[in-house]
Amino acid sequence: MDDRAEPRTERATARAGLFFALAAHSWWGLIPLYFKALARVPPAEVLCHRILWSLVFLAVLLSFRRRYFELGCALRSPLTLATLLLTSVLVGANWYLFIFAIAENQLLEASLGYFINPLVNVLLGFLFLGERLRRPQAASVVLAATGVAWLTLSHGSLPWIALVLAVTFGFYTLLRKTARVGSIEGLSVETATLAPIAAMHLWAVHARGAGAFLAGPPGTDVLLAATSVMTTLPLVWFTAATRRLPLATVGLLQYISPSLQFLLAVLLFGEPFSRAHLVAFGLIWLGLAIFTLDALRAQSKPGAPAVPG
Repeated sequence: MDDRAEPRTERATARAGLFFALAAHSWWGLIPLYFKALARVPPAEVLCHRILWSLVFLAVLLSFRRRYFELGCALRSPLTLATLLLTSVLVGANWYLFIFAIAENQLLEASLGYFINPLVNVLLGFLFLGERLRRPQAASVVLAATGVAWLTLSHGSLPWIALVLAVTFGFYTLLRKTARVGSIEGLSVETATLAPIAAMHLWAVHARGAGAFLAGPPGTDVLLAATSVMTTLPLVWFTAATRRLPLATVGLLQYISPSLQFLLAVLLFGEPFSRAHLVAFGLIWLGLAIFTLDALRAQSKPGAPAVPG
């Protein structure tokens, strides 16, 4: 076998992983444009369609990939099932609040939530998993907390959308980390758990003649149905990326999506960006820079895992 074949294979794998990661994070970063096009539909109704159509799409995906055996294994584990019931609530709340933020012209604050999310993950790992908090990580968390506090004092109100988005997704990540189930199988259980509630809400809305589906422009119907693809496809890409790239690279690329959301909010949607925002975001970006450099340094140490498990 040619000794040069293995490096070529590794480079091809890395390029594919980078493509998948860029596609996933760019998709998540630009998805506010999609939900902005659905701004006339109430956020709760958009969420319910997202849940139900995603469930249909996931069922097709599981059949195509023949993953029902893995799904059955997850359902037979009481601990895994209980964990997924909790994550269902968290992902449902996170999805709703993100859609609500876009509809209410609060995308800037939503992007703030996803900027501080990595630091929330570190803090939760320290509190619940016994992970050691290195000094640079602790400094990053303190800087982020200072930024949030400054924004609160300057505007006279807590940036609750950012905090709830960061905390719900942080706990979601924490619980999914402990659940022995794949991304697609786990999301299938979560959407199936939320589906009855979503169906009942849509039935009630349509019963009083207020539903948007099949009652307005055909483009709206297509957009509502396509929320399934908008939800599932980037998750498939992200899963493919994590299998091909080093953890440090995956961690660095995660800032693409909130950066794009930030740019959309300020440059395209015209949301106000005050001096208080500049100071708060500056402190958080400084914390993220310290956090990222520390992660890269830790990753380069001998014995550090080159790829995620």
